[in-house]
Amino acid sequence: MMKKMKHKHTHVMSGIFILIFAFVFMLIGGRFLYIQASGTVNDVSLSEWAQKIRTASYPLSAERGKILDHNGLTLAYDHPTFTIYATVDEAYTVNEKEPKHVVDVETTAEKLAPFLDVEKSYIVERIQWGIDNEKTQVEFGSNGKQLSQQTKKDIEALSLPGIGFTKQAIRNYPNGMFASRIIGFAQKDESGDIKGITGMEKQMEDLLKGEAGHISYERDRYGAKLLDPNEVIQKPQDGQDVYLTLDQKIQILLEDSMSQVDETYEPERMTAIVMNPKTGEILAMSNRPSFNPNNPDQIENWYNDAISTPIEPGSTLKMVTWAAAIESGNYNGADTFKSGTYKVSDLIDTVHDHNAGKGWGTISFDEGFERSSNVAASKLVWENMGPDIFLDYLHAFDLDKKTNIDLPGEVAGKIVYRWPYEKLTAAFGQGSTYTPMQIMKAATAIANDGQMMTPYVISKIVNPATGDVVQQNEPKKAGQPISKETAQQVMGLLENVVSGDHGTGKSFALKGYSVAGKTGTAQIANPDGPGHLYGRENHIFSFLGMAPKDDPSLMMFVMVKQPKLEPHEYGSLPVSFIFKNVMENSLHYLDIEPDKETGNEISAVEMPELVDQSVERARQIITDKGLEAVFVGNGKTVKGVNITKGTLVMPGQRLILLTDIPEMPDIIGWSKRDVLQLAELMELEVEIKGNGYVHKQSVSEGDQIDQNTRLVAEFAEPEKPATEIEETDAPDATNEASQNELDEEAS
Repeated sequence: MMKKMKHKHTHVMSGIFILIFAFVFMLIGGRFLYIQASGTVNDVSLSEWAQKIRTASYPLSAERGKILDHNGLTLAYDHPTFTIYATVDEAYTVNEKEPKHVVDVETTAEKLAPFLDVEKSYIVERIQWGIDNEKTQVEFGSNGKQLSQQTKKDIEALSLPGIGFTKQAIRNYPNGMFASRIIGFAQKDESGDIKGITGMEKQMEDLLKGEAGHISYERDRYGAKLLDPNEVIQKPQDGQDVYLTLDQKIQILLEDSMSQVDETYEPERMTAIVMNPKTGEILAMSNRPSFNPNNPDQIENWYNDAISTPIEPGSTLKMVTWAAAIESGNYNGADTFKSGTYKVSDLIDTVHDHNAGKGWGTISFDEGFERSSNVAASKLVWENMGPDIFLDYLHAFDLDKKTNIDLPGEVAGKIVYRWPYEKLTAAFGQGSTYTPMQIMKAATAIANDGQMMTPYVISKIVNPATGDVVQQNEPKKAGQPISKETAQQVMGLLENVVSGDHGTGKSFALKGYSVAGKTGTAQIANPDGPGHLYGRENHIFSFLGMAPKDDPSLMMFVMVKQPKLEPHEYGSLPVSFIFKNVMENSLHYLDIEPDKETGNEISAVEMPELVDQSVERARQIITDKGLEAVFVGNGKTVKGVNITKGTLVMPGQRLILLTDIPEMPDIIGWSKRDVLQLAELMELEVEIKGNGYVHKQSVSEGDQIDQNTRLVAEFAEPEKPATEIEETDAPDATNEASQNELDEEAS
């Protein structure tokens, strides 16, 4: 009985399982029938899914637009480079006669090693690592990246199975440090796209970057296109080309001159701008410290000081003060005043002229401008015009606003004009701060018959595919703060600063061209507390000049902050070297007709090749160049020179020529810089004691010297340092002018 019950229970359970199985089978079968009939799974089209799986899609990068100077010379462009890789997965080879993977590791490594500048073993290890770890492809580190087009072609000529390349673009700046503050730089971001970081690269990012495209096609499991690949291509739109107002030749002149001053005087900061004052076009601009945009990791200063770092300009602003007085009808150049000091009341600090308040007696206001009198400037503001009228003109010259130059990072200076003494010091450029570009913009009104121009650096935007000009920039007027008559009168005053009997800018005269300009020697605010820094080097030495005077084609501002000067050197020396070298050569390059007879101005001379020349021949060469030199020793051949070939030799710079039989020269009276150059040239160990000029040397003149010779040079200050020369002590007008330039506004 029990046995029958057991069999019956088994049959029931079996039936239930059969029913369940049949239901599941029908459910699954029905699902398959539904999928087959509808071609979808969970509303996903299987045909679309399959097409997606076998479709490869790749982005097509747009080429970033070029940056060019106004003559069409390329300053920045996308440079194609290649990364090499090796396919190590044998599955990629379908036809053994046409292998798609590395077949012979040793041979491949041996042939690749010279091109990648690595050992053969390194390539073998990389390929073997990929094989052992079942990788598809491997790369070869930094040595396998950024390969040139020629290197790629040379490797492809080897026909190595499994070796391929991927293409990437890097931003290239063929001129290195050239105009780096204007051009800026661009580099790849986290997504691999090139993006502008500073300068024009950042300012014009949207136009330069273009629009990426893409390509898609169907492929087999090995990545090969199907016979009918359904290929879709959307072409990329390359970025627009940006043409700047910069002139490459003038910019190179500026860069070279500033580099020489930077090396010789090691200033804290330098800024220089060359502009066409008629249009506002920036033809050149540079700063120090600078950087090479190809190596942006070395950037020390991220600011473009020409537009982002306001300074107390000093006496360069006096051209605005005199222009305001003339335009407002409150000026008579023949009127006289007592120079030296000026005290408005017992409650207001005294204003001093820059020669320690000694002044020059009773002089005219015209002469006061020529001599750069702080007292004259203060009287014009306080008594002749009144502070309110002068403030109106500061606003009319836009000195309270940005210049609206088309560069990123511009800031506006600040007019400090609350208390009476601040109103007095504002008259001669102290207290208030302005950027160099603000000063240049204001000066365009004086150079351009009263019409002030907006500075700009973008000339035009061009579509590289069609050559069509998308945007053309034109000169833009920014206002007319003064009349044509006032501008011409101020230009006459500025010319006297350079050519007048008492002018502070005599060292800025050019050969063949008249110059109108204004010197400046501004104090530097104490970063650690109130007041200003003291010391003859702790100033900002500057000059703003225009040439030719009657119809200025170029205007230039040069600023040198805290140069390391020898006791006999003036702050105007590095400034005038940059100004004269750039302006003279640029005017000739632009075919500007000289407007005056060539005088006896001393200018820089390019250093000739003297190494390995005979001493006799070297003497003849330097005589022909108008140079003077010290020959070290009595040899017959020149073996070394302290100034390299092609470098411009500055006026007063000591030229040292080492002969093949070196002897110790007489260095009494030499500067510290000259002694250090001699020691480097002769490979001497030197010990410097004291400051000033050499007054005692441990190795006597005529002694034989070698690498074991040790020179001790003792220095002493001259009996009457250059900074203490008074006007009455100056033997001629040139020395007087140089001293005035050194001490301006050091009140």
